[in-house]
Amino acid sequence: MSEQPRQPRRGPAAAGGGKNRPAKPYRRPQKDPVRMLAFEVLRAVDERDAYANLVLPPLLRKARQDESFQARDAALATELVYGTLRRQGTYDAVIKACVDRPLREVDPPVLDVLSLGAHQLLGTRIPTHAAVSATVELARVVLGDGRAKFVNAVLRKIAAHDLEGWLERVAPPYEDDAEAHLSIYHSHPRWVVSALWDSLGGGRAGIEDLLEADNERPEVTLVARPGRATTQELLEAVGEDSALPGRWSPYAVRMAEGGEPGALEAVREGRAGVQDEGSQLVAMALAAAPVEGRDERWLDGCAGPGGKAALLAALAAQRGAFLLASEKQPHRARLVAKALAGNPGPYQVIAADGTRPPWLPGSFDRVLVDVPCTGLGALRRRPEARWRRRPEDLEGFGPLQRGLLREALAAVRVGGVVGYATCSPHLAETRVVVEDVLKGRGAGAEPVAAELIDARPYLGGVPGLGDGPDVQLWPHLHGTDAMYLALLRRTA
Repeated sequence: MSEQPRQPRRGPAAAGGGKNRPAKPYRRPQKDPVRMLAFEVLRAVDERDAYANLVLPPLLRKARQDESFQARDAALATELVYGTLRRQGTYDAVIKACVDRPLREVDPPVLDVLSLGAHQLLGTRIPTHAAVSATVELARVVLGDGRAKFVNAVLRKIAAHDLEGWLERVAPPYEDDAEAHLSIYHSHPRWVVSALWDSLGGGRAGIEDLLEADNERPEVTLVARPGRATTQELLEAVGEDSALPGRWSPYAVRMAEGGEPGALEAVREGRAGVQDEGSQLVAMALAAAPVEGRDERWLDGCAGPGGKAALLAALAAQRGAFLLASEKQPHRARLVAKALAGNPGPYQVIAADGTRPPWLPGSFDRVLVDVPCTGLGALRRRPEARWRRRPEDLEGFGPLQRGLLREALAAVRVGGVVGYATCSPHLAETRVVVEDVLKGRGAGAEPVAAELIDARPYLGGVPGLGDGPDVQLWPHLHGTDAMYLALLRRTA
């Protein structure tokens, strides 16, 4: 398997073949609503760079309008979509071994159908004959009879071995090439495996645990915004058999059995929301870190889409503090305003560029910048992101991340605190950015008068946070997204 994830699925149509046989009576292909829906999502992800977590829910709502579409159908469609996307790298390696041409020469819709079939055969308990026949029927509907024959031939080759058998055939031994082995076994681009391993450190067990966690379906986590909702209210609304308290955040409730958060009254009213516990911990740590002197004005400098801003606003309201939530993109600023609507304390939402801020230096006591990043810390929730990102993306994010942190430190007064956060564990987006800003590295940059604060005491007793002073959360250790946080106090 190549180091780079496959390119967008564009290419000439794959053709079927075979000897002449007596013609059979034509049978109109039967549409399977579950597999049709899954295929539609995969095509949107590939053709439009859409995100499955945004495309799938409205399609499921539409499908549920048909009474024959049951809850089990929605669960299967969800599994087919996310399972196929998570295991795309592994399935590509298997499919490559079963076709007589490079994958880039296989028509993209054909490759999507083959991937769906591979997941049913290798990643689910669907019987082999059912997986093959259902996928071939899907191919007849969306590709035509000719290419359906090609799909049938490839799937029958895939069905010859189980997943472990295929991995032994298509992945190099760990001893020969550890990163390539892990890349295929755990379906991550090689460069991502390398970056995560560098950040995590340690030996084989830790990186394998992390990569496995990235391929698990994450729980839906709710936040009860303090002063507006309680965890007890959410636990009762979700149901005792379906909900668990958060592991670390006192405001978190985990929907252990899944479910639809939008059906909960507190969520509809904005008193609660969906928010990973790692994001909650970041906001809580900024609010808990001690500041010298007044504590009246807070800033969320990268507020979209509004989850952390809503929690910060609720925490600020309990102290009588004002929150300014700033977001560069107007449409995301509108999402922030919606998330903060009804907050009992004073707040304001503006659309502004945090690298060219409209506020005066030293205006705030606390500042959070959850900067744009590669998102490698949220691969559980957006598995397709691992195939879109490239190492060169870091070069685009780096100047923006440094600029936002510099302006955040300028925005806070002496004695105030800045929280620098990213949903990426990549060292080039975390510790390196903080060190560069503090030491004034880079063209035209000057050292900043600030010091790192040990963030670990302000994360609610979370274990396994390393040596500090900054903090890196991990899916396999903490059950959260891989959020990074550095707390800095302005000294002059």
